[in-house]
Formats: sequence, structure tokens, C-alpha cells
Amino acid sequence: MMNIYSIGFTEKTAERFFNLIKSQSISMLVDVRLNNVSQLAGFAKKNDLKYFLKTICNIDYAHVPDLAPTKEMLDPYKKGNVPWEIYENNFLNLMAQRNIERIDKKIIENSCLLCSEHKPHHCHRRLVIEYLNDHWDTDFEVKHLI
Repeated sequence: MMNIYSIGFTEKTAERFFNLIKSQSISMLVDVRLNNVSQLAGFAKKNDLKYFLKTICNIDYAHVPDLAPTKEMLDPYKKGNVPWEIYENNFLNLMAQRNIERIDKKIIENSCLLCSEHKPHHCHRRLVIEYLNDHWDTDFEVKHLI
């Protein structure tokens, strides 16, 4: 059994976000965002986040863009021009094309996948977890931190 966590930074204060991370046995935060340097990300901008995670939580940070959608895929969905079902199908196909199951399991085990969405329901981090769970011979114990 492999533990894996997921979290979104929106609708959370920095205090809530880092307390959620610290409350679990997380070894690394795996950033699966396409754009991790946006000014809109506040405390979750790449370099700030890397510093805060190490200083506050004593965990590592990794950005893994292969686990993010493309801009061409994400923008139409965010603008409401493509429904979730089509976006989901496109992203599942992209993960298969990228052969993401080749990723080192050590990066994912006891890690927390991060993106911006508050809840995992309509978020690609949930799709990444489900895809890897389907393609690896290890079952995941998944906990979405909200």
C-alpha cells in the first residue's frame, strides 16, 4: 500500500495550507501545475513554496511538469469552452502519450500532489493519482487535504 496525498492552494490561508501538510507524513510536495510562478499563486509560487516547505514543514519540493496538462488543453476548460468530461479524456490521453507510469515511484510515495484547485473533484491531480494507481501494481491509500 502506497500513501499519496493531494492538495490545492486556493481557498486556503498559508497557515491552513502548511498545517495540513505538517499534519501528515508527507516526504515531498510534488507540484503538478503547468504554471507555478504566477503572481496569483501568492505563497504558492515555486521558489517561495520551496522555501516555506523546507523551513516550516521540513519536506522537499519537486516540480514535475509531465504531470501537468498543456496550456492548449487547460485554457479552453478554464474559460468554460470545454466541459470537464472532454478535458478529462484529453488529459488521460496525454498522460498515456507521456507514459507517466515510468516516473520513479519514490517521487510519488508519501508525497502530496499540488495544484491550484481547492477540491480534487474536477482537478487533474486526482486524475494523475487514479491513472498511476491503474498502471502500477501498487494500491494507493489516497488522502485529499481540503
